[in-house]
Amino acid sequence: MKYRKLGASDLEVSEISLGSWLTYGVGVELDKARACVDAAFDLGINFIDTANVYGRGAAESVLGELLAGRPRSSYVLATKVFFPMSATDQGLSRVQIAKQIDASLQRLRVEQIDLYQCHRYDPATPLEETMEALTVVVRQGKARYIGFSEWSPANIEAAFALTGVERFVSSQPQYSLLWRRPEEKVIPYCAAHGVSQIVWSPLAQGVLSGKYLPGAPLPAGSRATSDSMGGAMQNWLRPDILERVQDLKPLAAKAGCTLTQFSLAWVLREPNVASAIVGASRPDQLAENAAASGLAIDPALFREAEDLVAGLARVR
Repeated sequence: MKYRKLGASDLEVSEISLGSWLTYGVGVELDKARACVDAAFDLGINFIDTANVYGRGAAESVLGELLAGRPRSSYVLATKVFFPMSATDQGLSRVQIAKQIDASLQRLRVEQIDLYQCHRYDPATPLEETMEALTVVVRQGKARYIGFSEWSPANIEAAFALTGVERFVSSQPQYSLLWRRPEEKVIPYCAAHGVSQIVWSPLAQGVLSGKYLPGAPLPAGSRATSDSMGGAMQNWLRPDILERVQDLKPLAAKAGCTLTQFSLAWVLREPNVASAIVGASRPDQLAENAAASGLAIDPALFREAEDLVAGLARVR
């Protein structure tokens, strides 16, 4: 496993990180979650990402149980705040940030979160209030650094224009061969301001693994067949996308790796990407993903892949 510096922080994070969206505490049983977390440590994955809203606290609680007893210095822990936790608890107000950080710390069973992220931008709260509240969280020692997920370029620039507040060190966008929107504005701005990308859905919800075949039944036990996890990936199951993804397999074969590893390596080819977040319900999935770290692949193969999916990829 290779590691990269996270923005202007002193955190070194594994190129492949373990996420818990739709999985731990929600769609994956505790024993399977434990096996995946144990495998992550065995593979050298030190970066674990979650959010308070995943399972309305369930994912954080499961991770708190599974990480208990491990040396706190052995992993980098990230969580998020914004989405509704109840009918009245949501957003990035001063009150909500103060309340939700304490709840996350309790569920995760830690005294400090390494990276506290705004899950989305909150137009209902003045940005100054949000940034001041996050600054308090850092200066109280409840979080080491702060980040954001899916903020617009204008929102990011506005945050950096404020003075006397903590600076973001990470951005968490969707990014993959099929979703390249961050390349236009977010990645260039972040690269110039000490902010690294932590990529979610680098495999387009598993479609870039190539296991979903056009015109064929969905693989038994796959995410797409799960009532709790399958709904989020319907946009990627279009026949034209599945057909083009199959065309990528010969390129991965030329590179000497699986299509999953090829797709993750493509994301990691971007210097501003610190880590690609993957979900896993089985340790063998995680092992395949982790093997993408440090792969040396001919850039010409990546360019061929980009050309193949050019008409389908979201670039703006």
